[in-house]
Amino acid sequence: MKRLVVENKVKKRLKGYGRDRIVFANNFSDIGNAETINKALHRLKEKGIIIRLAQGIYLYPQIDEIIGTIYPTVEEIAQAIAKRDHARIIPTGIQALNKLGLSTQIPMNVVYLTDGAARSIRINTRTIKFKKTTPKNLAVKGEISSLVIQALREIGKDKLKPKQLVKIRGFLAKEKPEFVKHEALKAPAWIRKIMIDYLETRTYDQNVV
Repeated sequence: MKRLVVENKVKKRLKGYGRDRIVFANNFSDIGNAETINKALHRLKEKGIIIRLAQGIYLYPQIDEIIGTIYPTVEEIAQAIAKRDHARIIPTGIQALNKLGLSTQIPMNVVYLTDGAARSIRINTRTIKFKKTTPKNLAVKGEISSLVIQALREIGKDKLKPKQLVKIRGFLAKEKPEFVKHEALKAPAWIRKIMIDYLETRTYDQNVV
């Protein structure tokens, strides 16, 4: 009887959250102990009410009449984990290129810098890796400027093409100048030069206008 009560309480909370919600066992810690909650989530998975994305990570799915179950992106899962752990994360490598539209390649292994725990999480055939870094590397003010730095790191100094540089400058134009300057001061020398050159050119263009 107690088992059914806990399961119904978990189900009720899920409905309160609404569909398309990533949940963890600790979302229900006030309902029962860890073992009881894990068993309730397992039963709800077996009944098809929720989907297990990875160990301890579940989805209360949104169902579309045409395409069926709508799964979250790797980015959404990573953000949900970061929110749960009260951690900051920054995408690196191909993921950063993807977010900026500089690559259409879908990485099998996605790496995020974090001030939370280092770990790897398997999501079907893909892996989310959280790589521990110093607070300094996460002390960013602008999302775009921090993505630009990670994207440039992935491309490499000697492989950066003129067309890519033009796009990079276009992205920086969408960021607040003070954020670009803040991030530039912490970037590798060759990336810092690109960002500072952009700021100086931007200031010159504005003065000309």
